[in-house]
Amino acid sequence: MSDQGDSHHDDPRHPSHWAPATRAVRAGQTRGLEQEQSEPIYASSSFTYRSAAEAAARFSGESPGNIYSRFTNPTVRTFEQRLAALEGAEACVATASGMSAVLAATLGLLRAGDHIVASSGLFGATASLFANYLPRYGIEVTTVPLTDLQAWSDAMRPQTRMLFLETPSNPLTEVADIAALADLARGQGAWLAVDNCFCTPALQRPLELGADLVIHSATKYLDGQGRCIGGAVCGDAQVVGEQVFGFLRTAGPSMSPFNAWVFLKGLETLALRMEAHCRSASELAHWLEEHPAVERVFYPGLARHPQHALAARQQSAFGGIVSFEVRGGRDAAWRVIDNTRLLSITANLGDAKSTITHPATTTHGRNTPEQRAAAGITESLVRVSVGLEAVADIRADLDAALSALA
Repeated sequence: MSDQGDSHHDDPRHPSHWAPATRAVRAGQTRGLEQEQSEPIYASSSFTYRSAAEAAARFSGESPGNIYSRFTNPTVRTFEQRLAALEGAEACVATASGMSAVLAATLGLLRAGDHIVASSGLFGATASLFANYLPRYGIEVTTVPLTDLQAWSDAMRPQTRMLFLETPSNPLTEVADIAALADLARGQGAWLAVDNCFCTPALQRPLELGADLVIHSATKYLDGQGRCIGGAVCGDAQVVGEQVFGFLRTAGPSMSPFNAWVFLKGLETLALRMEAHCRSASELAHWLEEHPAVERVFYPGLARHPQHALAARQQSAFGGIVSFEVRGGRDAAWRVIDNTRLLSITANLGDAKSTITHPATTTHGRNTPEQRAAAGITESLVRVSVGLEAVADIRADLDAALSALA
């Protein structure tokens, strides 16, 4: 797991005793013959063997080791082990994108006749996958309000095999009770899959609350600088380490070694960055709450947020995403967005650079009007991913943009 050697588990220096901040920097690294300080990028499509017998043993699974970079690459493996250590997971499978992580988790575990209960208002591409593609393969999906536990229970069927949710949700930052949903899933014999994109393991560890699977778009906060596309599924050694991995090995939605190396560098500063994102987002949300051009602010750190107490209980901080509604519908929302100068108009989030977008026509634009209405995503909604700039500068930019509505 590290370059610390095979020290005993009762040694306080053993990786099992490391704090999360240490795991983010050290977990998964095994130094090579060059004794490199930074993890190397293994830019090789294949690997060689000392003999035909060794090759046969690798391919049959009798001996561990590298085979082909579609499913075994040392740089990717280091990222997987480090993220697993941060999430408290036994296994992690890295994928080409966040959406391929969702695909691997669903197609790797489900079959025709199975049923998913999913939260409404999922990220647009996830909603499209669930509504338009999984049913082609006999997997049915029912959507329910994220925070309505009774609705989740009522939607369960004997064929229900997975509960799938994002918490906090995108873009309204609604918060689900992970522990309660885990109990519900366990009683049904279903898996609970939690998209942990907004919080990352720096703020929330769903597996400790009873979830079975944690889904990541590494593209967002895990990278932290908007450089690469990637995803991951974390969980136990059998479900993720064998079943989800088996799908990846066969279907091939693989993470590139270069991207894995970038994400490794991102993980090293994840806790520090998330602390800064949260601090600025909280200040911005409280300021927006008092702005005369703003009708409503969505941020779990606000006392009036419906799940504020729950978020305080299951998260260590409230995240870096702030959404708000302005008066005047789409025209007003677009006018605010177009009048920003510092913020980047892009649908990506989790970047060091603050971003601003109109969810109804971008991230959730592929959802039907009915789906958006059910999720509370209105035409007047604006989402801001608060970056690492000085919060005073972010606030000044938004203040000038909001003044365009006067």
